[in-house]
Amino acid sequence: MIDQQQNPPGRRNASEGLDEARLRQRAIGVKLRQMFDEVVNEPVPDEFLDILRRADSGKPSGER
Repeated sequence: MIDQQQNPPGRRNASEGLDEARLRQRAIGVKLRQMFDEVVNEPVPDEFLDILRRADSGKPSGER
């Protein structure tokens, strides 16, 4: 029978560490996508839309 080496308590082998790092990266990616989607779906403030309309019309900022 072949004895399997066991890591001392509190130590992990390299593949366990890689798996944990991948899971952490995946969780971070999911959270970033959720945050991005929330920002994209936020309404644009009226003041900003007004600035964009004035810029598109070519009028100076003092005129309306």
